[in-house]
Amino acid sequence: MLAAMMSKLPPSERKIAAYIIENPQEAIQLTASDLGKKSNTSSAAVIRLCKSLDLKGFQDLKLRIAGDLQKSDDIGFRDIEPRESEFSIIQKITNNSIQTIKETSELISTVELSKAVELIKKCRNIHFFGVGASGIIAKDAQQKFLRINKSATAFNDIHMVTTIVANAQSDDVVFGISFSGTTNEVAKVLELANKKGVPTISLTRYGTSIVNEQASIRLYTAITKEAIFRSGATSSRLAQLHIIDILFMCVAAQQYDETVKYIDQTKEAIEFIKEK
Repeated sequence: MLAAMMSKLPPSERKIAAYIIENPQEAIQLTASDLGKKSNTSSAAVIRLCKSLDLKGFQDLKLRIAGDLQKSDDIGFRDIEPRESEFSIIQKITNNSIQTIKETSELISTVELSKAVELIKKCRNIHFFGVGASGIIAKDAQQKFLRINKSATAFNDIHMVTTIVANAQSDDVVFGISFSGTTNEVAKVLELANKKGVPTISLTRYGTSIVNEQASIRLYTAITKEAIFRSGATSSRLAQLHIIDILFMCVAAQQYDETVKYIDQTKEAIEFIKEK
């Protein structure tokens, strides 16, 4: 989180982040005041950093640092090399995928997740929107929620989704998906939804962006490393699917009996279609 936000932080908060990254063991032993002094800033700047990271406070920050220190060393994201063996590629891509999912899980805010679950449970329609690869995630989300009788749309065409949002109601939800968080079309769709009084949810990589700034509820994936052959993009897709799966299962768990009934009905319908 600190590494991801470093370039976007104000100077004083950047100093604190840099100090923590270089001295994590010492940082967890310090008070906010001491950390401010060590980084040539102030205790107020430490508290502001916690807010910038969407953390509950300084203790939450220290707990996360301590948790990272308990982890075994990660291999890190690795790209493929020219004429690399199939066995080596299997190992690298598997490692990248596992690491991305783990890091994404650690970034999930249960508060924001709970808000998203409640909103989706009560809404009339969910309108998913993503451009390019994120459009595939939107389609996957639509398929999942349709199976439990939740009306859902998914578009990657800006004109189609604009038409849908223009006619959306306050009991609908517009869900914008953009890994980078910089997709202007997704940001504009969420902005339009806000003007219409329609609740909004974003799914982006961690950090401030034009997309999540337009969302009332913000869900994050880890920042994966983009490489020559974009193995990071493969991992980012899995991270987005991971969040959608978690969101879907949380909704399903709170409506368990209804969910089982709807899934059984869809299974029966599919089996009927398959019959010769």
